[in-house]
Amino acid sequence: MSNATPPGWYPDAAAPGTDRWWDGTAWTAHTRPAAAPQAFGPPEPVATAPQDFRLPGPAATASGNGGTAAGRGATRIVALAVAGLVVVGAAVTGAVLLGRDDDGKRPEAGPSGSVTPTTTVTDTPSPTGPPAEDDPKVLVDQLNGITLPIPDGWEKPDRTVEPVLTMRTVNSYACPGSSSDFCYHGTVTSRIASATDITSAEKLAEHDIAAAADGAYEKNLVGNRIHGGITSHKVLDSASVSVAGRAGYQVRWRVETGKGPGGYVQSLVFPSTIGTELLIIVRYAFDAGPDGPPLSLMDTITKAIRPIGDSATSGGAGSSIAP
Repeated sequence: MSNATPPGWYPDAAAPGTDRWWDGTAWTAHTRPAAAPQAFGPPEPVATAPQDFRLPGPAATASGNGGTAAGRGATRIVALAVAGLVVVGAAVTGAVLLGRDDDGKRPEAGPSGSVTPTTTVTDTPSPTGPPAEDDPKVLVDQLNGITLPIPDGWEKPDRTVEPVLTMRTVNSYACPGSSSDFCYHGTVTSRIASATDITSAEKLAEHDIAAAADGAYEKNLVGNRIHGGITSHKVLDSASVSVAGRAGYQVRWRVETGKGPGGYVQSLVFPSTIGTELLIIVRYAFDAGPDGPPLSLMDTITKAIRPIGDSATSGGAGSSIAP
């Protein structure tokens, strides 16, 4: 496959109705329903109308009744040949969609339409617990190749408004200044930095922190103001940090809001441990005041981020941290 193919979501030929993430070098195990909008990728091929396979000239009459016997025979031969191609095409399609070879590999379509074999990704169970993805104390980010420990009193919701991997405090409350929105005292999200040309972890963290603050304490996704909006902020930290064995950078703000106690936000940026090593953004948002998590929990979570399959933690499975 050409190296020019950008990272993005592409149709998974082995799982109809599903998109799979291409990281620029190889397929990942991360999938989503095909109905979701594609971030990247070429347009879908447009089907064309079937062509008229009748032979020209004396083989067909002006009245369209088939013409001479020779013409009718030639037309019949062409029609049978087309029907044969349709049957063969259906058989090949069925083999691509259903077939597996003897070593458990399943063929999958690449972004260019070619079919390339890829090994099915499976989770390695920890010695004392379930696979990492099934462990309620571990957030597994297959797309970025990392795991994050889930603190006591937190959860990983099945669905969220924003389509990013999320963990948050279990209990919600009505957002200050909004009668229809629900907020959480603590939220951590993991996302890939796919919509930017910035390649420096430091510069991206400094650029992302304002968006992280606005999303947590200024406005919700539909533009409604929450927490009375941000009235001011103070930079608490801006420094290099090691994350999952990679050199990253973090920026942390204390934000004051028009209503409620305000909070703390942090943008942590570091290279992925897989594929083309695109930058990962982990955003933290902790409410200030007695109901919010302790600020030190941000550092505890950061230090506990691991690559998937890390032998020291079995990919994070079984780990637990208290708020």
